Amino acid sequence: MSDEQQQTPAGPQPEPIPFFGTTWVEHDGGYAVRRAAAGVGSLAAAFAAAYLLRFAYEGLEIGNVGPFLSISVVVLFAIASAIAFLKTWESFGRRPAPSSDEASLKGLKMIGFIGSLIAYFLRCFSEAPGEKLRRAEYERAVVEYERRRSARTGNPAARRPKRKK
Repeated sequence: MSDEQQQTPAGPQPEPIPFFGTTWVEHDGGYAVRRAAAGVGSLAAAFAAAYLLRFAYEGLEIGNVGPFLSISVVVLFAIASAIAFLKTWESFGRRPAPSSDEASLKGLKMIGFIGSLIAYFLRCFSEAPGEKLRRAEYERAVVEYERRRSARTGNPAARRPKRKK
């Protein structure tokens, strides 16, 4: 047996979070540094993206496309960023339903990626993004596992069959 197989405990395993792995369980392994780095990184990416969008807007101005198109582009990105922020923020607290509208909003979330980055940045102040949801699921799985393990007594194959009346 390898060392990894010997160290893996029985029962449910925590789900890793991107950039954090499973350090969110015990807040060890540089968890605080990772949280700060993820927050700063997402904020820096949001600033860089906004700067690039500024160049795109300047390109529209240089092309002299008119005020209607220029304003429409700004409004589109603002609305898409607001929706992306809300949907990303909601995704930290619940899993999307299989029949939800999340798949249809992927394109909109990609257009409003700045909103998603800002939601990620703000969430890093309190926890690793998605930690609360995964912690609740993990603790529920551990309680369920312990309940199932404690309900067992002995070898089920050695039990006597129940008598029929």
